[in-house]
Amino acid sequence: MEIAILAPAAVLVLWSLIMLFWMAGTRFPAMAKSGADLANAKPGGRGGDLEGVIPDKVNWKSHNYTHLMEQPTLFYATVVILALAGAGHGMNLYLAWAYVIIRIIHSIWQATVNLVKVRFLLFIASTVCLFIMAINALWVTLL
Repeated sequence: MEIAILAPAAVLVLWSLIMLFWMAGTRFPAMAKSGADLANAKPGGRGGDLEGVIPDKVNWKSHNYTHLMEQPTLFYATVVILALAGAGHGMNLYLAWAYVIIRIIHSIWQATVNLVKVRFLLFIASTVCLFIMAINALWVTLL
């Protein structure tokens, strides 16, 4: 098994947890300031209920955390396939690191500036990395 490719996945897991703490660290004070209170939240309430209640810039962190629970799940699966297939080196390893670095830049951008045009370009760049990795994962499993 090629374990080097698991390092970028571990970094992205850690980054996702950092975003969770960043989100909570900004969201709870904003909720208190707005008068929103967890103790009085309606049953089944969700984070999306805070849209329009707390500042958009605070919600951006939550939006990004949600994004980190979406497409990166495909990244994790692809990394495991490549590692198990013995293809977690060379170009696949570089693409995995590029994916993670771009996703971290995407997170910081979305959480602070959030200009959609730039954010979309970062998303496309990371998706291209993942797409190539996924093709390579399919290729090595078909051999």
